[in-house]
Amino acid sequence: MFSLLLGFTRLIIFVVYVSFFSVIYYFLSFFWSKETNFHKALLLRDFLIRAANVLLGIRTIVYGEKPVVQGLIVANHRSYFDPIAIVNQVHAFPVGKKEVESWPLIGYLCKISGVLFVDRKCQKSRQDTAENIREVLSKGYSVINFPEGTTHILPTTVDFNYGSFVMATKIKSAVIPVAIDYKEKTDAFIGNDTFIPHFLKCFGKLTTEIKITFFPPIYSEDATFLLNTSKNKIDKELIRFRKDWDNEK
Repeated sequence: MFSLLLGFTRLIIFVVYVSFFSVIYYFLSFFWSKETNFHKALLLRDFLIRAANVLLGIRTIVYGEKPVVQGLIVANHRSYFDPIAIVNQVHAFPVGKKEVESWPLIGYLCKISGVLFVDRKCQKSRQDTAENIREVLSKGYSVINFPEGTTHILPTTVDFNYGSFVMATKIKSAVIPVAIDYKEKTDAFIGNDTFIPHFLKCFGKLTTEIKITFFPPIYSEDATFLLNTSKNKIDKELIRFRKDWDNEK
């Protein structure tokens, strides 16, 4: 009962909190230029994410050195919260599924804060996203991509999509592998999970522990090398995370 009450309380506060600042931004945006809107939206996004991590009881343990160069961040995928947890550590723009754009409130916040939406089933959408990624990198920002293309609860990664790494070679971008996982396996957003029940279950706990490892940037003109090296590093770290958590019991 306590966890359900805590989850509902956090959900209500989260919705009210995000709605309040989004409405303020919406009206102020009419008085700003396009470039000003972009920078103000980034400030709003970073502020909301930092506060949300505190509100939701997130406890993040970070390993490795946070990247100081821009590049294509490739991470394994557990939940819709993955990009929020990573962006709370580094200034980057996530690549998200097209359907998220239509989510109430979250979709609007994603759109104004620079999330790059892609319909993976549409060739033109993938091409447009590649150009958008190139533009973001040229401005000195990193891009977060999840090459598995789906969330899951397996102990290591599933097959990576090759396209992200081909793109990295074409635009001569660094690839920055990132491993992320949650202490409670039930925190993964998988299968037939829907947002509100999962939110209540995940954030009904006092704390949600997340581990993130940033690996050094990788440079290569060989997409296969970039894919295999990134996947191997992330897989080994996911195994280490789980082993350390199991040893705590």
